Amino acid sequence: MVFGARAARAAHLSGDDAVAAARYRDLLLIVLTLTTGVLDAVTFVRLGKVFSSVITGNLALLGIAAGQRSGSLALNAGLALAGYAAGVAVSSLIAGTPEKGQPAWPVHVTRAVAIETAVLVVFSAIWLADGADPAGGARLAMLILAGVAMGMQSATVRRLGQMSTTYLTSTLTGIITDLALRRRPADGGRSTGILLAFVIGAAVGTVIALQAPYWVPAPVLIPIAVVLAGSLRPQRGR
Repeated sequence: MVFGARAARAAHLSGDDAVAAARYRDLLLIVLTLTTGVLDAVTFVRLGKVFSSVITGNLALLGIAAGQRSGSLALNAGLALAGYAAGVAVSSLIAGTPEKGQPAWPVHVTRAVAIETAVLVVFSAIWLADGADPAGGARLAMLILAGVAMGMQSATVRRLGQMSTTYLTSTLTGIITDLALRRRPADGGRSTGILLAFVIGAAVGTVIALQAPYWVPAPVLIPIAVVLAGSLRPQRGR
């Protein structure tokens, strides 16, 4: 009976550790979404009126470009889409796919986030080297890099399960559905936090891109750097 009691306590502690690890993962994802919002805002207001992560919007913009016979809009949307596709492909090979019994934050996810961070460092370096006013080939290169980063992030977060820090329509749909059915969502805190973080990031990114463009690298890099550092912190239950 003593052995059984000890086993029960160990199982309870293990369950607590798993819950704590999941909450910590959700916090990292919310912080990561700040970078998504900032980057989408920067690419839209300063790099050609297209998005780095809202790929459905870019597909619509391709149709609009065709209807308006706008070669520049088609080029911008096409480059963002191509970069996104390349990022998804690369990160899929690095992060892999969800596995049964995997930790809350697998080491492969940290590796993929590290590479995404490196991509955004290059993005920021080009931004500053071009005087915080990218044009010509530099602007096009930055559109591709932004798409690559968001494509990588999308595929990386998919390794964690049915969640996203980039394409958020399904996240919003789930919250509204749960509210309509008067049920408490299991991941409501994470979903709501991610949506708010995206809006906040977009607002911050827009203001800085328009009013203090030399500071754009800060809101782009700080959130993902915090996530990368946080993912390296030893966590019980991971």
